[in-house]
Amino acid sequence: MNNPLLAEQPLPPFDAIQTDHIVPAVKQLLIEARSALETQLSALEEITWATLVAPIEERGDRLNKAWSPVGHLNSVKNSEELRVAYEESRQLLTEYFTELGQNEALFSAYTELRQSDSFDTLSQAQKKTIENALRDFRLSGIALPKAEQQRYGDIQSRLSTLTSQFSNNVLDATHGWHKHIVDENELTGLPEFAVAGAKEAALKKSLDGWVLTLDTTVYFTVITQSKNAALRKEMYTAYSSRASDQGPCAGEWDNSETMDEILQLRQELATLLGFNNYAEYSIETKMAGTTEQVTQFLRDLAIKSKPYAEQDLKELKAFANAEYGVTELNAWDLPYYSEKLKLARYSISQEELRPYFPAETVIAGLFNVANQLFDITFEEKTASVETWHDTVKYYQISQNGTPIAGFYFDLFAREHKRGGAWMDECRVRRQTDSGLQLPVAYLVCNFNAPLDGKPSLLTHNEVTTIFHEFGHGIHHMLTKIDVAAVSGINGVAWDAVELPSQFMENFCWEKEVLSFLSEHFETGESLPDAMLNNMLAAKNFQAGMFMQRQLEFSLFDFLLHIHCGDANFTGVQSLLDKVREEISVFSPPPNNRFQHSFSHIFAGGYAAGYYSYKWAEVLSADAYSAFEEAGIFDKATGQRYLEEILQMGGSLDAMDLFKNFRGREPQVDALLKHSGLVA
Repeated sequence: MNNPLLAEQPLPPFDAIQTDHIVPAVKQLLIEARSALETQLSALEEITWATLVAPIEERGDRLNKAWSPVGHLNSVKNSEELRVAYEESRQLLTEYFTELGQNEALFSAYTELRQSDSFDTLSQAQKKTIENALRDFRLSGIALPKAEQQRYGDIQSRLSTLTSQFSNNVLDATHGWHKHIVDENELTGLPEFAVAGAKEAALKKSLDGWVLTLDTTVYFTVITQSKNAALRKEMYTAYSSRASDQGPCAGEWDNSETMDEILQLRQELATLLGFNNYAEYSIETKMAGTTEQVTQFLRDLAIKSKPYAEQDLKELKAFANAEYGVTELNAWDLPYYSEKLKLARYSISQEELRPYFPAETVIAGLFNVANQLFDITFEEKTASVETWHDTVKYYQISQNGTPIAGFYFDLFAREHKRGGAWMDECRVRRQTDSGLQLPVAYLVCNFNAPLDGKPSLLTHNEVTTIFHEFGHGIHHMLTKIDVAAVSGINGVAWDAVELPSQFMENFCWEKEVLSFLSEHFETGESLPDAMLNNMLAAKNFQAGMFMQRQLEFSLFDFLLHIHCGDANFTGVQSLLDKVREEISVFSPPPNNRFQHSFSHIFAGGYAAGYYSYKWAEVLSADAYSAFEEAGIFDKATGQRYLEEILQMGGSLDAMDLFKNFRGREPQVDALLKHSGLVA
């Protein structure tokens, strides 16, 4: 059969890809790659970039172009058949890349190239690619005895299965529960759009009344807006116990054993490679130098911000008591009364802001910001572009009239789509025999879709989410590096990869930007000055509590991967409880199982790396302060940021890139100032 995954095309042929194409395509590409590598190494005489690395990059890119749309579809159009094909193929790929990492002839060739005189003639990107490859050989167990190499491969294969299983359990648990409501009085307090969405969700399930799901946008609307405390509690319990041994679906998609096995295998993997724990293994590819440096960084931030968090909670309790007679705040009460306090204090709420942020206006404003910063333009393309859903759009980015990149925008929540927001690579910029391959990205969110003739209306929090993911996107798409391994987001230290995303969020709080980022969907009016000023005044509302919550997640993740192999380790829940005692100012109920859906660390790339959000936030806040000093749309500063950070990809160490832009090492002061956590 003609397999669309094997065809060389500028963009993925989504209309043609079928589940039964996946495994045959992966198998064929791996057979060809293994054969080509064997032939290449046996014929290798003079070892140069052209004879060694370039052919390997070419094969890797062909494989990536076939696999990228498959992995993407598994996240945005999930099905049981696709899961099976995806998992079988992922196992094949894991085995292949483990083989590559333990190929002694290949390692010797890279070592020889690194030690040769020709190494000094290579570009910086080529040098960094070779140095990274030698590091990765070591982290793949190249120096291990054969039996231990085999065990390394078995561990990686099993981890591949387990992390997919974890992710699938979270997805199934999220979509496996809903609240069916027949009495509209139970929906009191919910905004009109949420009630309409619940009505449509009921119709899709052939039910009367209304259906509330655990999709993120639905859940957070209920938990912050519903006057029905019993409904808030029910939704909170279902959401916070997903994929666990607790809650309404207890045991049905339980990740408990999956988590334990993942942690055991990660510890064994780290020990095999000579590390004391997985956290030490993790930071080998990051900016941070030692595990102590990371834990000290997190604890120092916690010490600085905890008094603010305690004050936030004290004020919230006093408000709930004085205004509503509530003497005890439960976990499902905090978001609700926080919204009420914000409204009382600043006359502003996320729901009041929605009408002023139609998705199309926000996207146009986002493109305007990028144009002013980086002199790039955007054009929607439909010809010769296939997508996986009729709401997905594709945009081409141009500079001085020349196309330089493209991206897919998938903004709306729907069934069979993973929750959250993310950016991923579709194509990587690289120089090929036939010319320059332009970078392409997937940008994915989960907002409320247009409904009943009304556009998708975003909260300001969702506006910052779009800017965040777009920041990742332009990091990948505006690169000038032509070597795949360090082009765009590739090769960037994980604790620096959030710098461009968090940097972009800052523009959502600028008056100048908000003047064209907002437009009432009915009147066309920009955000009124009174609302704008109140929103800006509320920017750091409960910033202390937010900071402590993020530090709780970060420290839990990092300590978990330090201590899970200790003889006295008493389990995941026990460690989380201890971290909460140290960091948090409010403890959730005993049936909270946050960790069972913590996909970032159990199914994503953030294992012993969730701290990178805060680490990179220091970088991004400091970088943005350069724009505050010069003017947020200062051309010279924007050009310097583009050239020193975005265009360089992973071709230089992240700290060197930052110092090249800022003229010094990063300082934490800007983050504390931006967060309102200074006296």
